[in-house]
Amino acid sequence: MALKLFFAPGACSFVPHALLELAGAEFEPASVKLHKGEQRSADYLALNPRGQVPVLVDGGEVITQIVAIVLHLDAQLPGAGILPASGMARTRALQTLAWMNNTVHPTFTHVFMPQKFTDDEAAQKAIRGFAVARYRELLGEIEALAAQAAPWMAGEQPGALDAYALTLLRWGGYAGINPTDFPATWDLSQRFAALPAVARAVERERLQLNVYTG
Repeated sequence: MALKLFFAPGACSFVPHALLELAGAEFEPASVKLHKGEQRSADYLALNPRGQVPVLVDGGEVITQIVAIVLHLDAQLPGAGILPASGMARTRALQTLAWMNNTVHPTFTHVFMPQKFTDDEAAQKAIRGFAVARYRELLGEIEALAAQAAPWMAGEQPGALDAYALTLLRWGGYAGINPTDFPATWDLSQRFAALPAVARAVERERLQLNVYTG
């Protein structure tokens, strides 16, 4: 299995990046510098015409979108603990993963890039302000889930939910939200980032877990 992951430091691509390291998989990491517009290069658009990260290349197959990549890795790397193997635990983990991806993540997009939704500057300011308040509420929902971690969000093994929770909490700092206001999620994120395998991804991306400046 020849794997190559295109990721951008600090982006949602941290989720598969951390999972590949956790699984001990052999893969080629390829950094995409969004601030330099590398996602809009001809070579990258040939891989993903949407110009987004992450992209996972598995042999001759190109896979995009977080949920699809997580499910693919879970199938290809059984026993890695990416998701619970079966039963209601798996169903609940998929339920949370989908919610993180289709609700929490897009809410942050409204905070970070309101220009995607209107070209009116006053409207952009209003969108951002509303989205920040909503994002804080959603982090509160993640906090409730993290408080029940035993010891990880999906059970005994660290996996996709923990990686996504870390990413979403970290982004809160860019929205002016102090991650330490969510102690269970902050503790979970610190524990997850300190795992030797995950620490390799953190170091490669040069991540600072708390980007809140007050």
